[in-house]
Amino acid sequence: MNAEILTVGTELLLGQIVDTNAAFVAERLAEAGIDVYCKTTVGDNAARIEAALRQALGRAQVVLCTGGLGPTEDDLTRDVVAAVTGRPLRLDPAVLAQIQARFARRGIPMPKSNERQAQVPEGAEVLENPRGTAPGLLLRLPPDRTVILVPGVPAEMRPMVTEMVLPRLREAYGLRGRIRSRVLRTVGVSESRVNELLGDLWEERNPTIALLARSGEIHVRITAKAETEEELARLLDAREAQVRERLGDILFGRDEEGLEVVVGRLLTERGLTLAVAESCTGGLLAHRITNVPGSSAYFERGAVTYSNRAKTALLGVPDELIAAKGAVSAEVAAAMAEGMRERAGTDLAVAVTGIAGPGGGTAEKPVGLTYVALAHASGVEAHEFRFFTDRDLNKQRAAQTALDLVRRHLLGLPPPSLR
Repeated sequence: MNAEILTVGTELLLGQIVDTNAAFVAERLAEAGIDVYCKTTVGDNAARIEAALRQALGRAQVVLCTGGLGPTEDDLTRDVVAAVTGRPLRLDPAVLAQIQARFARRGIPMPKSNERQAQVPEGAEVLENPRGTAPGLLLRLPPDRTVILVPGVPAEMRPMVTEMVLPRLREAYGLRGRIRSRVLRTVGVSESRVNELLGDLWEERNPTIALLARSGEIHVRITAKAETEEELARLLDAREAQVRERLGDILFGRDEEGLEVVVGRLLTERGLTLAVAESCTGGLLAHRITNVPGSSAYFERGAVTYSNRAKTALLGVPDELIAAKGAVSAEVAAAMAEGMRERAGTDLAVAVTGIAGPGGGTAEKPVGLTYVALAHASGVEAHEFRFFTDRDLNKQRAAQTALDLVRRHLLGLPPPSLR
């Protein structure tokens, strides 16, 4: 079976709010074995909502609408659905009582406008909303169409879809198929290189693979379809093993497992500690490391030594070295890492210095030139990288590369290189 998602709200078309609802709904429907072929976003305009709804009903068995169920005059979804389906709105006393009780619990009077949310299309099933005032609605239309309305507020919509909508769709349509995806994450390579490494795996139909470009990473999404969780696991495990064999050490994690999570786990397993010294990344590296719960067990400190004076005062980088080689150099990066490791008393220290841009570059040292150094018990190593002309991208890529350098050192792998 197939479904279409209709998201309602002028704020979505103006770019004031990112439409995360459609992504969530699409993922949940896919997991239930429901194919989503189209997604439409429309503003708070009755004529355009009606046109989009009629078009969706003409090509999908299930139409799931988010948004436009509030108490204000521009919340039009329920009115339009009632008109299109020929189901007149009726005041539902039970729904009204629930809304009134919600306001009473908060100790504030209910505005008259909230009564609109108790208007229910004739014959619709009400989906209770314990997290808000807008109930969801489910309408079954002959011969095999279903229209579902859920609130646009993500905190209200998400549990309603998971706990109420999907079980009803499974039962109504006898759904047994399931779709699951896994994401394998790579670092330090281009999308085209990953494409080449995967080779003939592109020809496989179940599971399928797809590439997703992210900042500093290329993700390989593996998607399988089966009737049982056991069969899904078997298909995904087999394809994941093939992908891992092809990609080797450029693959670092799976699903939500970021590079900072992997590095933290490796440090914990080995009982090692880490400190960082940052120039061009301005604290981004330390921020990512400390975003991991429990990072205090292995992360000792970080220093943002942005100026030359800070590099000397806080890390002991000699003035004459900076004067001779420049703040953006392999020698200064190495001195930063050594200085931090000595002062922090940690097993490892990583340092980053570079020209983030958009200004400050020269023919010899262009914007994007970055040096990452790692100090450890056996010495210090510094590596040169050339990134982009965009300041934010350079900071992100520098932090990513620093984390990958630590990961590779902990695993006994060669240092990262741009491929």
